[in-house]
Amino acid sequence: MQSFYPERFEREMGCTEADWLRWLPGAVGDNHWKLQEHSAGVRIGEGALGLKWQVGAPRVIALVRMPRLLVSFRFAGLDDAQRYAFMQRFDLYMQRGGG
Repeated sequence: MQSFYPERFEREMGCTEADWLRWLPGAVGDNHWKLQEHSAGVRIGEGALGLKWQVGAPRVIALVRMPRLLVSFRFAGLDDAQRYAFMQRFDLYMQRGGG
């Protein structure tokens, strides 16, 4: 099985840091996690996920300004299936309206 979620990757999220911090507890589910300044550590079974973020310059399209949060994901001790299972919930929870 090819992993859709490698051990390390970056994402650009279209949200403010305040939005991210409000959504993060639900996105990590029942996993134990600890918040630090611009980062969080999540225990996932015997493995872990390290998250780091920084506020990016807003994306500007005509008169629209969209916030950007640059997020780094670093998994340790999780196989492809475990990363996939965690990220399926995480992505579903972080998904916002549209379409």
